[in-house]
Amino acid sequence: MSWPNVRLIWFREVRDQLRDGRTVFMIAVLPLVLYPLLGMLFLKMTQFLQQQPTRIWVVGAAGLSGEPELFAQGRLAAEFCPEDEAGLLDLSFHESIPESPGAEPFREVARREIRRDGYDAVLIFPADFSSYLTDLASATGERPQDGRVESRGAEAPASQPEIVFDQASDTSRIAADRLERVLARWREAMVRRLLESRGVSPAVVKPFATMRTDVSEETSRRAAIWSRILPLVLFVWALTGAFYPAIDLCAGEKERGTLETLLCSPATRREIVGGKLLTVMTFSVATAYLNLFSLGATGVFILQQMGAVAETGLQLDLGAPPLSAIVWLLLAAWPVSALFSALALAIAAFAHSAKEGQYYLMPLMLISFPLITLPLLPSTRLDLGTSLIPVTGLVLWLRQLIEGQYDDAIRYAAPVVAVTAGCCWLATRWAVRQFQTESVLFREAERVGLRWWVQRIVRNRGETPSVAEGLLCGLLILLATFFAGLRPIRLEVWSDFVRTVTTTQLGLVAGPALIMTVFLARNPRQTLLLNVPRLWTLPAAFLLAVALHPLAMLLAQGITATYPLSDDMLQRLDALTQVAQRAKIWQLLLVVALTPAICEELAFRGFIQSGLRNLGSPWTAVVISSLMFGVTHGLLQQSLSAVAVGLVIGYVAWKTNSLLPGAVFHFTHNAFAVLAGRITPPLLEQHRWLDWVCYPTGSQAVPYAYHWPVLICGGVVSLGLLWALRNADSRK
Repeated sequence: MSWPNVRLIWFREVRDQLRDGRTVFMIAVLPLVLYPLLGMLFLKMTQFLQQQPTRIWVVGAAGLSGEPELFAQGRLAAEFCPEDEAGLLDLSFHESIPESPGAEPFREVARREIRRDGYDAVLIFPADFSSYLTDLASATGERPQDGRVESRGAEAPASQPEIVFDQASDTSRIAADRLERVLARWREAMVRRLLESRGVSPAVVKPFATMRTDVSEETSRRAAIWSRILPLVLFVWALTGAFYPAIDLCAGEKERGTLETLLCSPATRREIVGGKLLTVMTFSVATAYLNLFSLGATGVFILQQMGAVAETGLQLDLGAPPLSAIVWLLLAAWPVSALFSALALAIAAFAHSAKEGQYYLMPLMLISFPLITLPLLPSTRLDLGTSLIPVTGLVLWLRQLIEGQYDDAIRYAAPVVAVTAGCCWLATRWAVRQFQTESVLFREAERVGLRWWVQRIVRNRGETPSVAEGLLCGLLILLATFFAGLRPIRLEVWSDFVRTVTTTQLGLVAGPALIMTVFLARNPRQTLLLNVPRLWTLPAAFLLAVALHPLAMLLAQGITATYPLSDDMLQRLDALTQVAQRAKIWQLLLVVALTPAICEELAFRGFIQSGLRNLGSPWTAVVISSLMFGVTHGLLQQSLSAVAVGLVIGYVAWKTNSLLPGAVFHFTHNAFAVLAGRITPPLLEQHRWLDWVCYPTGSQAVPYAYHWPVLICGGVVSLGLLWALRNADSRK
């Protein structure tokens, strides 16, 4: 790759983008004015909401007695409602609730008044509540010689004071909260005076108070606040900043007819991608920097003016973010922008027009947003499991750096950097491959229409399904299994378990693949890889599953340690294990091992992988089909293990050009998993030779593990068998 060519393309593309007023507005103008305007608007709205009085309709307060009194001169007593709060409560009094038999229930009247915006809330005192307070105030207590107090109190009224409000209305909800605080103060004062009148200390009701001592420093508190805001802004705007330039540099140039001129230049495709990638990164980083600067200035000079919010008690202490936080954010913007820029450039290269590019890039934003916002959950923290999640691990790692928790940041720096660097490399390589594929760069725009689409499918059916049809089948299976998993199922007997497994495998996994094979492929045999393999590949697949089983158990043990199962999930697994223990071993092998081996192989290594092979890269087809195969498993731990197993099965199906060796491997792997549930400590004690092979772990998810010599031997044998299968295609 020639750096002068890359730099020339980079500077040329940057100049072209700066000539576009929309690009300049999105990158420079919008960030500088957006946050100050939002901050000022929020301040105005907050002040308006704080000063807005609420209208309260008080019913049944006439003659209300009791010590102390709640109302004084037609308004709430200052003891329970300070002057600043009293001005926010506009009271209107009604003498009593209508008691005639034909009168409309007053609760309906109150609801109608609130709905027609006559009042925000209604405070109702029952008719017997005044006499109850009178009896309560006159109740006396006698102290016998044993020290116990026997009190002659008043009987509780048939109904209690009631606040009628509309939960769907913000003003009505605020009015109800204000009334609740006033009545709570009145109740506390009433209890305190009743206790004092009987010679009892009020401390009996509240014997102690908890003191809270905050040992954090002001800088650490501000860093904790900014660590949740600034990374979110950085990642969102880095993605947004890469979105529009990528569309214009690829799909836009296709529309303008300038892409062909660039491709005819002496620069190679890799150099062209390098120049365009640096251009998209430049605008992505610039957008992220300007938004961070604008948001920081807004937080320092505007949000700080809000002070305390009286309604919620929230204290906003937003000063300037620490200098170290700014440094880390400036450094993190580059790998983030590189990742999003490469992904956006590769996706935009596939689009024929700018409008079509927006459609293609929208799924990228939908996938990225959950990964970006997941660290905002209070229970999400940086550990080995989360550090291996793309984007999410980098956000959490950046939060640790901003908050000054360098011990955890250093501990998980290696996995975060490795995952981020790997994702950037894969995305960049994908973008280069897109530009090196002529069918991608010069594809024609597709017609849209249901009738035309059906006709095209029927008339232009290929020997095997297309890439889109393979992906569609995978998505249908994923959606079907996902919604089926949401339905609560009680697996208390073996027949329920058999019915659930067979219905899922036959109807939701194999069913869509077989139906789509009939309608979308001219050669079902080649689509489903129903070819006769070489005879020796079947025992080789069996031995490969046996040799890889120790390593699979080690992988499952590591996944479980990284992502522990919850207590609720362990209870479900225990109940499922008890159901399985009541079945015979051949029944378990038939339902758990053989049925998934046939159905899942027909779907994932058959129809889906056959369609994905049209991408031109067999490894890409294997990886994508394995990812879909893993996601169909319900538990995260099972999904990760299934992806690794799917890679091996996909490789076997690719090299043998047959579904049978992969099905044999799949069945053997599942069979060993079934047998693992039957290995117990008493069995190990009975067969002492098993101690040389495995040992119990005490874990419910992974009950036993293999010794290191067995793992090493299994790894060596597995590599030898995989090497032998590389030329096992029956067509050769």
